[in-house]
Amino acid sequence: MAALGGVAALRAALGLCGRVARAASGLSPRRGYALGPAESPPTFGFLLDIDGVLVRGHRVIPAALEAFRRLVNSQGQLRVPVVFVTNAGNILQHSKAQELSALLGCKVDPDQVILSHSPMKLFSQYHDKRMLVSGQGPVMENAQALGFQNVVTVDELRMAFPVLDMVDLERRPKTTPLLRNDFPAIEGVLLLGEPIRWETSLQLIMDVLLSNGNPGTGLATAPYPHLPVLASNVDLLWMAEAKMPRFGHGTFLLCLETIYQKVTGKELRYEGLMGKPSILTYQYAEDLIRQQAERRGWAAPIQKLYAVGDNPMSDVYGANLFHQYLQMEKRGRAEELVAGGLWKQRPSATQSCASILVCTGVYSPQKPGSMGPAHGGAEPPFHGHRDFNFSPGLMEASHVVNDVNEAVQLVFHQEGWTL
Repeated sequence: MAALGGVAALRAALGLCGRVARAASGLSPRRGYALGPAESPPTFGFLLDIDGVLVRGHRVIPAALEAFRRLVNSQGQLRVPVVFVTNAGNILQHSKAQELSALLGCKVDPDQVILSHSPMKLFSQYHDKRMLVSGQGPVMENAQALGFQNVVTVDELRMAFPVLDMVDLERRPKTTPLLRNDFPAIEGVLLLGEPIRWETSLQLIMDVLLSNGNPGTGLATAPYPHLPVLASNVDLLWMAEAKMPRFGHGTFLLCLETIYQKVTGKELRYEGLMGKPSILTYQYAEDLIRQQAERRGWAAPIQKLYAVGDNPMSDVYGANLFHQYLQMEKRGRAEELVAGGLWKQRPSATQSCASILVCTGVYSPQKPGSMGPAHGGAEPPFHGHRDFNFSPGLMEASHVVNDVNEAVQLVFHQEGWTL
């Protein structure tokens, strides 16, 4: 693995994209996979990002189809364990699995898909609390699937207290409604993904935090610590069909944090931050890889993980942070790295997590705003979340390749597997 430190090394890694020659790396340009003798059980697995690696919007990236021709055997089964780790969250897990199956031509099971908020299943201490949930799409169904039993949506809160949502003149109440005193207090906030009407969600979440869960009333002093907040997906940007990156949920969180700081003079705190680059998400993914290997009857422990992504801040930083965690875990110092929560899981057989950066999404050295070299080679701006310290070394990928097909070839070559 590349050394995790040094701005010069970071700049060198950021300039590699497009210059990873097959001849130099030993990669084969041929398509498909070899039908050789029975393969030994795999000792490695893949953590694959989705947007910018496998798809752009609703269109599959051609290299992804090539990659899965190598990953799937002649019986249509995966040759190695694969988990899809996305920071998307505005979709149901089984729907994402069906979508991937159709796009990739390979059966993807729901338990192979980790959405940004999937690790919230581990926060059982909040599952019986009355929680305000923000996001879009099937937010209620997602919250319930995660174990939360008593959920209120932003729209439901707005209907209960119409005078709270005042930015859109067309949505302001025409008459002053009676104040309600029968609305049960809210006990926490779930931020599952970017909402549609940011101004409404920002206002109502602030109202809940400032009123200690009773937005129909007012408090002379805002309570602090405030109600518990669980958030997923801290990506500032993500890549769709547009030529430049789009705002992600991390941008929404930045707005909320800034408003809270400005209004109260205090820092918005999270009980848990999920999604990449959180160590918790990689712990969760590692456990799913292990379960997948056990179901397939692969006796050898999975010792190496290869995380393929397009975003230096979420995919590369997260994989490198998890690799660092694995090394420190061996020395009994893993908790020093905790940001966003840590899961006390069974002893891990995983020894390493290598980061592989592809150039089909957010990252591209030729593209403005892509997190590549900018301003004549100056150090790129830090796009990470406030709670994850800027460490240039953690943004240095173990390998930089053009696309996911080259990533799979690289790994198979390193592991001595047929292409």
